[in-house]
Amino acid sequence: MPDKILIIDDDVDTLKLVGLMLQKQGYQIVAANNGQDGLARALEEIPDVILLDVMMPEMDGYEVARRLRADPRTASIPILMFTAKSQLDDKVQGFEAGADDYLTKPTHPAELLAHVKALLARFKKTKETAPLASQKSAFTVGVIAARGGLGVTTVALNLAEALRQAGDQEVLIAELRPGMGTLAFDLGIPDTDTLKTLLQTNLNALSHQELKQKLFVHETGLQILCGTVQPRDAGLVQLLTAFENLVKRLSYIGRYLVLDLGAGLTPLAQKLLPLCKALMFVIEPVKNSVLHSRIFLKELNELGIPLSDSDIFPVIVSRARSDTNLPLQQVEQELGRPVLVTVTPAPELVYMASRMRMPLSRVDPKSLTAQQFAKMASAVIALERKKSEKK
Repeated sequence: MPDKILIIDDDVDTLKLVGLMLQKQGYQIVAANNGQDGLARALEEIPDVILLDVMMPEMDGYEVARRLRADPRTASIPILMFTAKSQLDDKVQGFEAGADDYLTKPTHPAELLAHVKALLARFKKTKETAPLASQKSAFTVGVIAARGGLGVTTVALNLAEALRQAGDQEVLIAELRPGMGTLAFDLGIPDTDTLKTLLQTNLNALSHQELKQKLFVHETGLQILCGTVQPRDAGLVQLLTAFENLVKRLSYIGRYLVLDLGAGLTPLAQKLLPLCKALMFVIEPVKNSVLHSRIFLKELNELGIPLSDSDIFPVIVSRARSDTNLPLQQVEQELGRPVLVTVTPAPELVYMASRMRMPLSRVDPKSLTAQQFAKMASAVIALERKKSEKK
C-alpha cells in the first residue's frame, strides 16, 4: 500500500504541481486548501506525512501544526512546512509549533522528494513501536460506581491482586483519576506524576518496554499507574483521546488490565467503557445507592456501550455493620440482576493493609475478604475463557 501524503495549501497551483509530482513517485495524495479542512482530513486519513503551507487565511500553518500536535491521533505524524517564508524567525516559529522539517519555496522537486523520503523513514521507525496485529491485548476490566465514596479503588486494587494470584500473570491496574488518586498514599508510591506525564506524551513514540518501565512495580508484582494527587490535575479528565490512547497502549503490556474509572457516567467513563470486556459495578447496600445504581445501569444500556448483562458484575461493598443495610435479596430485586459477591466489613484487616501498604488479601490470604475478591477474579477469568472460545 503506497504511503499517504496530505498536502495543506491554499495555493491551487501548488496543490496540483506538488501533488502530481509526488503521485508520479508512487505516493497516495490527499489535498486540503485551508487549515480547518486540513485538520479534518488529517483525522480522516491519518497520513504518513503532512506537507503544510504557513501563509493561509483564517488559520495559518503554525496553528494547524499546534493543533495536530495537541491531538494524540495526529501527534506523531511528521510535518514538513513547505512555505515561501524563509526568514530564520519563521523557521524557528515553525519548529516551535511542531514541524519536523522546514523547506522554503520554490525548491527543486528532487530536494522536496528527498525531504519527504527522510520523514517517511523516520515515521516508519516510530510506527514499529506500535502493537503488532498478532499481539494479544489484555483482558480489560473496568471498575466503577454510580456515586463516589463506595470503595471503587479498593475493589480495583484487590481484584487486580486476586487476578495476579489466580494465574501468576502480569496484571496492571490504572487509577484513571487525575487529581483524586489514593493508590500512591495507600501503597507508598513515590512518583505521583506519571499519569499526568503520559497523558501529555506522544505515546506512539514509546515502545512497549519504555511504557512498561514508567509503571510502578509493587512488591506483590502488580504493575501500577496511580492517579495524581494534585487537585489541580483534575482538569486532565478532559483529555479524552489521550486517555483512550493510553489505555489501548497499556493493554498490550499484561494479561489483565484493571481500570479504576471512579464514579458516574462521566465523559471519560463513556470514552473508556467500550474498551472494557468486563465491568465490576460497585454498590452500597442502602436504599438510595441501590436506586441510583439501577438508574446508572439503565443509562449504560441506553448509551449503547457494548457490555451485555453477562459482562457486568454487581458487587456489594458493605463498609459498616449496620441494620440500615438492605438484605441481598432486596438489592438484587431492585437492580433486576444478581449480585456476584458481597464484600463484608473487615476494619481490622483494612487497618493492617493500610499500615503494611498492601492489598487486603496479602495481609491475610485465608481471610473471608480474600475469598470474596478471589470469587471476583474467578468470574473474570471464566468470562475471558468464554469470550475466547467464541472467537
